[in-house]
Formats: sequence, structure tokens, C-alpha cells
Amino acid sequence: MKHLILIRHGQSLWNLENRFTGWTDVELSDKGREEARDAGRKLLEAGIKPDFCFTSYLRRAIHTLQIVAATLERDWVPVVKDWHLNERHYGALQGLNKSETANKFGEKQVHEWRRGFDERPPLLSRDDERFPGNDERYSRLTDDELPLSESLHDTIERVRCCWEEKIVPALNYNDEVMVVAHGNSLRALLMMLCHLNQTEIQEVELPTGTPLVIEVDDRINVVRKYYL
Repeated sequence: MKHLILIRHGQSLWNLENRFTGWTDVELSDKGREEARDAGRKLLEAGIKPDFCFTSYLRRAIHTLQIVAATLERDWVPVVKDWHLNERHYGALQGLNKSETANKFGEKQVHEWRRGFDERPPLLSRDDERFPGNDERYSRLTDDELPLSESLHDTIERVRCCWEEKIVPALNYNDEVMVVAHGNSLRALLMMLCHLNQTEIQEVELPTGTPLVIEVDDRINVVRKYYL
């Protein structure tokens, strides 16, 4: 039996401030770092030791992975950083307080932006300082790859590339693979792995810093899944 371990990064500073974060590169809070250490301890107690790891280009996920790996004394394990595992891009909402945004646009509209399958938040303009094309780490992406905003559907299609081309081959070769990423990119993985429909995936909410262990067989079919 193989294990795929999914961990949403620990609490970030903007999680703490209730802001839309998306691709904004925000650091972990003190609580987030402790959540990462606790995740490592839980994996250690369960006897789960990742052989290969994946994370996004965003430091809240990268630093969570580093803390978990250090706690497990698995700092030497190979890590692939892939922008396809970034959080969903929240467009012009990034940086805004969620409660204040709900007061301005209405709770129903904000709920659709957050939980709708095909609904995109308001788009950024390309001259906005938040546009990812201004960030060196995305300098090799094409105009089509640089998002101005994303729906959950967009995020799933983006993550699919990493899942099929990198994570599945890693699972075929290794027994324990860990992915430390973000709420929506991990929901995208779960939708593909567990064959969830649009309604089912909208009900999925992953807690920060809590390992979700998915046992799969040699054909990457889910046998069972559970939180530690």
C-alpha cells in the first residue's frame, strides 16, 4: 500500500487577518509554524516517512514543508517546487479583508466567488502591481499561463498537469509521497484522485497544518483516507 500525504500549509499571516491571499507570497504566522511542527510529529508517530515531496512556489507552503521535513529528520528527501500547485488566484480580491468584501459586494456574491465552481473573482489588470507577471519566479510563464483571476475549475485544470505528469509518476516509484500546498490546489488533487463531482468538491474544506493520509493501491486507486 502506498501513501499520499496532503498538507495544507500552516496558518499564514493573512489567514490570521482574514484576507484573500491567492498568489500573494505571505509568511506563516507563529501558529502556522507550530501547526507545521505538529504535523511532522503526527507523521512521525504514525510511522509515515515521505520519500518524495512536492510544494508550490509560495513561501507559506515551502516553509511548512521545510518544518515538517525537519521534524521528521527527512530534510534530505527530494522536493519538487511547481507553480501549478499554487493557491487559486483570487484576482483583484487579493489582499482584501473577507468580511469587508462581503459587506461591500454582498455575502451571496462573495460566497459564489469563494465556493462557485466556474465563478471567477474580479480580474486584475496587467498593470496592477499584484499581477504575477511582475514576479521573477513566473518570468518563464506565457501570457496564457499568467492568471488575472481563477475559478476553482481553472485551478483544477492547472493542477491536473502537475498531478498527471509529476505526482502520479512519483507515486508509481515511491511508497510515501507528500504534497504541501494550499486549500484549493489540494481540493483540485482530491477531486481528481477521489473522482468527486462539482457539488461534492464545493463541500470540501481542508484544515491548515493537518496531514490527510490517502492510502492508494498500485494503480493509484483510493483504498481509504484519514486525518492524523
